[in-house]
Amino acid sequence: MSVLLTNAVSLDGPAGVARRGTLRAGGPGGGSVEWIDGAEESVRDGEVLDCHGGLVVPAFGCGHHHAYSALARGMPAPPRVPRGFAEILELVWWRLDRVLDPAMIEASALVTAIACARAGVTFVIDHHSSPGAVRGSLETITAAFDRVGVRHLLCIELSDRDGESVRDAGLAETAAYLESGRPALVGLHASFTVGDTLLERAVALARRSGTGVHLHVAEDPVDQERTLERHGVRVVERLHRAGVLDLPGTILAHCLHLNDAERRLVADSPAWVVQNTESNQANAVGRFDARGLGDRIMLGTDGMHSDMIRAARAAYLAGQAVDAPSPEAILGRLRAVDRYAAGRGLRPAGDDLVVLDYDPPTPVDGGNWPAHLLYGVTSCQVRHVVVSGRVVVRDGVVATVDEAAVMAFAREQAERLWERLRRGDV
Repeated sequence: MSVLLTNAVSLDGPAGVARRGTLRAGGPGGGSVEWIDGAEESVRDGEVLDCHGGLVVPAFGCGHHHAYSALARGMPAPPRVPRGFAEILELVWWRLDRVLDPAMIEASALVTAIACARAGVTFVIDHHSSPGAVRGSLETITAAFDRVGVRHLLCIELSDRDGESVRDAGLAETAAYLESGRPALVGLHASFTVGDTLLERAVALARRSGTGVHLHVAEDPVDQERTLERHGVRVVERLHRAGVLDLPGTILAHCLHLNDAERRLVADSPAWVVQNTESNQANAVGRFDARGLGDRIMLGTDGMHSDMIRAARAAYLAGQAVDAPSPEAILGRLRAVDRYAAGRGLRPAGDDLVVLDYDPPTPVDGGNWPAHLLYGVTSCQVRHVVVSGRVVVRDGVVATVDEAAVMAFAREQAERLWERLRRGDV
């Protein structure tokens, strides 16, 4: 499948000069984007999209998401106001994830995939949790994301907080999914909810499968405090000793409360860090500081939303009071997920494209594009999205599913979920 993008503007060549013309995307084997002479050229087994002078850029990716939280918007209040991050987990998110069932998981994944597509996000690294409905959960999420047309790298958030049977079911589901040949990570919640036996088994499974571990790291001081209390060592040192940092593709989300020694361990490892600015702000857990963590830093949303342009702007603005990143540095973090995906064969470089209805009042080129992205572009300007020659969004509307039907289904599942929360079925 291929698509002809007519009346397109792209930052072409080493200098990133804006060039107007016709692009062919998604040729045989994927990863093919080329300029075409003549907009009238036919596309076999494909279609023609008019970009109306819009700017064509590589699609975006999310380094850390929680699709299972999609039905939380407007949910009933917890039994009492949480006092600190530990109680936010216990009274909000752990109550919600325990009552999810397959239909709710499907609705959450479909809603998330649609939101991603509409924001030009075509690759999502997701961290799933449904301790009451573990079996088949990864298959359900996979089917939903594939239906919409969004690439994904999944895992189940394993922990010891719900007992051995739930822990073992999550390990079995993860192993079965990996053994099926699909790419995935071995997920863990966080060091303070993971015992030594689970940590050892998770690392062994990841090693056997040639993959990495995906977990939250020092999101709040409670992770360090309880890890020290229970294991006599700080979080990153514990992960280092267990072999987590040595695994290919390991992802460490947050990394807020690290000392200098931990930062050096992360920087000296092949592990990747994910910054989740707005989630950190919502939970009042602290601010991300990139200094000393190396250059493998991606951007994520931690389930707050699916808009990576918004996430990039938030990271840039919040960072001015910490590590003062430049627009170029933030664009580098936004595009780091492309490096991660390409390095693991998950998304061919340049294969997915977004067409933005962006008509700048000032010149745009490769040199100043980071500033345009942070100060001028919004996800509302996404007109078309193409994934490996497949049109996923056309003229601002998801082309692969009936959005109205999905949203109606999601509202039904949200009502069911909320009723369980009201009844206290946790």
